[in-house]
Amino acid sequence: MKKKDLDRFKERLLNQKQQILHSSEKIRAEQMNIEREDLPDEIDQASSELSKSLMLRLNDRERAILPKIERALEKIGRGEYGICENCESEIGLSRLEVRPFALLCIKCKEEEEHKEKLYANS
Repeated sequence: MKKKDLDRFKERLLNQKQQILHSSEKIRAEQMNIEREDLPDEIDQASSELSKSLMLRLNDRERAILPKIERALEKIGRGEYGICENCESEIGLSRLEVRPFALLCIKCKEEEEHKEKLYANS
């Protein structure tokens, strides 16, 4: 992979990491500011609880990406970025454009998902 591409992916990964951390801080701060007493009735309270639950789930989902981002950044530092952790072939640039923290090539990822699906169905 060209140095120009590596630098671009590193910058994208660092920005994505920063956005996730910032979003997480913001959500937690907002959740701390809403008191049940501030909501006039049970419907508002229920709506607020549902909203909190959704925001926290989305935040958890985003935070689950952080370790993958860290691993991708470590791989950039070691000169191993863009190499599939399973078959050691190159991960396509188009895949990395969509998921710069991808650790598997598309073929290995599809196989992994197929196995997970089979396991979940049994």
